[in-house]
Amino acid sequence: MFKEFKEFAIKGNVIDMAVGIIIGAAFGKIVSSFVADIIMPPIGVLLGGIDFSSFVITLKKATDIAPAVTLNYGMFINTIIDFVIIAFCIFILIKQINRFKKKEEAKPAVTPEEVVLLREIRDNLKK
Repeated sequence: MFKEFKEFAIKGNVIDMAVGIIIGAAFGKIVSSFVADIIMPPIGVLLGGIDFSSFVITLKKATDIAPAVTLNYGMFINTIIDFVIIAFCIFILIKQINRFKKKEEAKPAVTPEEVVLLREIRDNLKK
């Protein structure tokens, strides 16, 4: 079982996937910061100084022994904006990758020089 796991873990695809997940998590943090620190403040100013992260609905008020129970729908709005930005970035990335793949597929296959020479010899022998 250990040997099978080792073979699975060492495969290139698994390592590539792990690297992708780590970079994706870091990218998610960058986008979250971008939304919270750069995008949302100007939107709040345009809407009259509104801070979306402070939008809450209080379900139960705080007591001496328990904190308030709230629905933080402002944070949810920030998370939705995060998602839209990340989804758009991934869309652009995939679109560019597909464009590069199409260019590679459109290139004519280059025949090795040895094959060309062998074909010429064959054709000359036929004559």
